[in-house]
Amino acid sequence: MLGASWRVPFEAVESVRPFRWDKGTPGFAGWYYSTTMRDHVGYESWLERDRLILLDRDPQVRAISSQPFWLHWHDGRRQRRHAPDYFVRLATGQARICDVRAEDDMDQRTREAFAATEQACEAVGWQFEWAGYPDPVLMANVRWLARYRRARCGRPVTVAERLLEVFSKPKSLWEGAELVGDRIQVLPVLFHLLWSGNLDADLSGGLLETGSLVWAKGRHRWVG
Repeated sequence: MLGASWRVPFEAVESVRPFRWDKGTPGFAGWYYSTTMRDHVGYESWLERDRLILLDRDPQVRAISSQPFWLHWHDGRRQRRHAPDYFVRLATGQARICDVRAEDDMDQRTREAFAATEQACEAVGWQFEWAGYPDPVLMANVRWLARYRRARCGRPVTVAERLLEVFSKPKSLWEGAELVGDRIQVLPVLFHLLWSGNLDADLSGGLLETGSLVWAKGRHRWVG
């Protein structure tokens, strides 16, 4: 029963099954280095990897673990079990279970497993999320920014501080970078600030390019 172990810090447990990839299987397992966790977190498909990247960038997420437990239940005919994809601890202390599957890959057995998981989460006061395909433009941009997620990309601090000053009024990515200094040094810091949310851009409106409008966090886009 999940209710008997709801106080367990599932964000800190080991996965209940290994992450491996076998030739000829549809999944693609791997390990993603999460800056939230400062450790690797497992995934079993590209779709799970993308969701993991989005969770890693979400400022409301404080911890993530993959396949943290087996949920057991009886469906009236036989015993069933399901290992949810992710356990997420939010900044509020609230817990969220995230299961990842594309709509066109959902069969009846999977729908039943997700429904049972959602019911168990409701019983213990947890959130449940079924995540499908993310917005493709947003995801392409966030994948790019994830290359610059590590803290070392935000240095030197003087460059980061100067970028925040320059983008206090919205301007194009290329123009702002040029005002700060050598783009080879400046752009990794700029992308790190976009990853961390200290700088903002419309990541769903189009792929990031030299003319993309960037502004400091808390500022509104303005036209003029």
